[in-house]
Amino acid sequence: MKEECLICKAPLEYLEADVLMECEICHKKENSKTRCVNGHYVCNECHTRGLDSIIGLCLSEKSKNPVAVLDKMMALPFCHMHGPEHHVMVGAALLTAYHNAGGDLDLPTALHEMINRGKSVPGGACGFWGACGAGISSGMFVSIVSKSTPLSNEPFALSHQMTARSLGRIGEIGGPRCCKRDSYLSILSAIGFVKEHFGIEMERPEIKCRYSAQNNQCIGKRCPFSKS
Repeated sequence: MKEECLICKAPLEYLEADVLMECEICHKKENSKTRCVNGHYVCNECHTRGLDSIIGLCLSEKSKNPVAVLDKMMALPFCHMHGPEHHVMVGAALLTAYHNAGGDLDLPTALHEMINRGKSVPGGACGFWGACGAGISSGMFVSIVSKSTPLSNEPFALSHQMTARSLGRIGEIGGPRCCKRDSYLSILSAIGFVKEHFGIEMERPEIKCRYSAQNNQCIGKRCPFSKS
């Protein structure tokens, strides 16, 4: 099984209340509920270091399959089994496939916006907010393509409906968290939603998980992407 703490490889623990912690990498101090059992803490910014490399990947990608794009991102060195990088990658994969499938989109600008928005969703949001960052990322994707603002009408509604659809599917499966599973569920939810509301048809593949051996909390046969 793969390690969880980026410093000592020990399991993570989640606290009931925020505690002031110092990042082991950049030494920034901030409140968090997450640390490893040995007390090590790594901030979201350090955990996602290298995330900007997805921009070059997405701009060179021609696929209409957002899962295939996501899998290429997950294979990059910066991506871990779990972590807030997924809060950006789901939306970025959808933006890329949407653009390649004929969606009207300034892709470079959209990708930069996706990174800025997605990085604001911290790790652990799935458990502490009741809203998985991967599901929120699919809503951000719809918000970007529809040019939603707090004052818009239909785009405002659509972005909320997208997030709700993804979170609903994630909630049906239940926990514990798996960033890969929740990312796939969010993307599959978005593929149908975009065809229904935007008339853009992205490719929808069959997904068989390759990450179960790396996930200490894998739910096995209860996962819709389990090979078994």
